[in-house]
Amino acid sequence: MVVQPLDFEALAAANRRDTWLLMITFFGLLAVVSVTVSTVLKAGLIGVIFALIFSASSSFMGYVSSDKIAISSTGAKPAPIETFGQLHNVVEALSLAAGIPKPRVYVVDDPAPNAFATGKNPENAAVAVTTGLLALMKRDELEGVIAHELAHIRNLDIRVMTVAVATAGTIAIVVDVFWRLLYYGGGRSSRDRDDNNPLAIVGLVIVAILAPVAAAMLKAAVSRRREALADATAVALTRYPTGLRMALEKLDADHGVVRRTSHATSHLWIETPDNHKSGRGRKFNDMFDTHPPLANRINTLRQMEGLPPYASPGT
Repeated sequence: MVVQPLDFEALAAANRRDTWLLMITFFGLLAVVSVTVSTVLKAGLIGVIFALIFSASSSFMGYVSSDKIAISSTGAKPAPIETFGQLHNVVEALSLAAGIPKPRVYVVDDPAPNAFATGKNPENAAVAVTTGLLALMKRDELEGVIAHELAHIRNLDIRVMTVAVATAGTIAIVVDVFWRLLYYGGGRSSRDRDDNNPLAIVGLVIVAILAPVAAAMLKAAVSRRREALADATAVALTRYPTGLRMALEKLDADHGVVRRTSHATSHLWIETPDNHKSGRGRKFNDMFDTHPPLANRINTLRQMEGLPPYASPGT
């Protein structure tokens, strides 16, 4: 089997462009939500200025501290090399193959198998795995998972993905504050609440529906593409698609979901916790999934190995 090399320089340049475009888009979403909240609550010009300053500072702080937010929100702890020697050995060897500095290594105490990478750049990156993943995976499968996460670091995906964490969280906070202020008297009087102000109605629609939906769809579209590319990069690094393929098959068969997760961090994991949604509304939820279906990713790897199509245990 011959694995085609990837043009990492072109990939890095494209991802840098994507990063700035996404940061501008996220700032735009925050600005629209914040200015709308200020207008509907009749905060005046000062409120609009404050809203714009808040959006700009939130975007900047999200970029600066997004990796810390991701680590703390998932409950990840530093992995002592004395206890997790094999994990450190795999991370170090694959980092050398990828040509990047060894990232900080964390462990999440959770029985559900999963892993993620975060950080602003390869020099300030971290990789985290759950205790469930370490218990479930053989070494070659663990190598496939770690190679996938290091691919996100090498491809500079982590920059966009961690900014998305902070921005999605900020939008959620703004929306929550908006509803609380509106509920506890943001409309000021019954006359104000009953005047059917068209601007207020439009503002309600934007804040309640359009902004969160737009943020979710944007995050999903970007992450799906990057997840598929990270799988391909992982194969290029290990020259062994079987390890990652078997790891993904085990993840597909396991129905455990990490406890400390949310929509704001779901796109970081190698298997999004949202993949375990089922029942009514699944097709609608699929619109916002941050990853391609596991079966699709597995079949891509099986094609590389010349194996027949994969039948998911859930089908």
